[in-house]
Amino acid sequence: MVSPAILVFTKTTGFRHDSIPAGVAAVERIAADLGYETEHTEDAGVHNPLDLARFAATVWLSPSGDILDELERAALADFVTGGGGWCGVHAASTAERSWPFFRELVGARFIGHPPGCTPGEIDVVDQGHPSTEHLPKRWSWTDEWYSFDERPTGWEILLEADEDTYDTADLAMGNPHPIAWHRRLEQGRCFYTALGHAAEAYEDEVFLAHVEGGLRSVLPPA
Repeated sequence: MVSPAILVFTKTTGFRHDSIPAGVAAVERIAADLGYETEHTEDAGVHNPLDLARFAATVWLSPSGDILDELERAALADFVTGGGGWCGVHAASTAERSWPFFRELVGARFIGHPPGCTPGEIDVVDQGHPSTEHLPKRWSWTDEWYSFDERPTGWEILLEADEDTYDTADLAMGNPHPIAWHRRLEQGRCFYTALGHAAEAYEDEVFLAHVEGGLRSVLPPA
């Protein structure tokens, strides 16, 4: 029997991040270190029950826009609630705005970010999660600082941006400002991090350990 692989999905119908190739290569290395093969695609048709059964988890790496049809949406929802893992990175929170259930996967909807990548400080709220166990309580990082339409409810918050350490422009959420979180969703697990805009992030060992831990956290138990 073929062991399950990890699906890396990067389809965009809106803004497309230049960092996607670097991110895909990084996730492929991470998956290999965890003992998994990967399949990278921008073909939304992979979201069907037969194909999804080949995967232990899917990583939505900066997709954007509405990218699944109704049958594909149903297949993804069944995959996750039935025990598969979903890991969203950066622009995943900009995707599937017309699908109400997607909020159950991603937690909150992106509403904007201040211009550019700027330095800021992150409070590590939960150091007991695989994505944060390597981090100090206070993490200095440079990224796009995403703001969301709400603070996720029903999720466990992992990271919070300190709005006092960067220019929020007109997008202040107020502290605490969550930027990474996770949850159980019936039989499956979901993780989302808003970080990962620049290609350089996918060469940073601290950030890569954050992504690796997020992926590990959504994989089904061995």
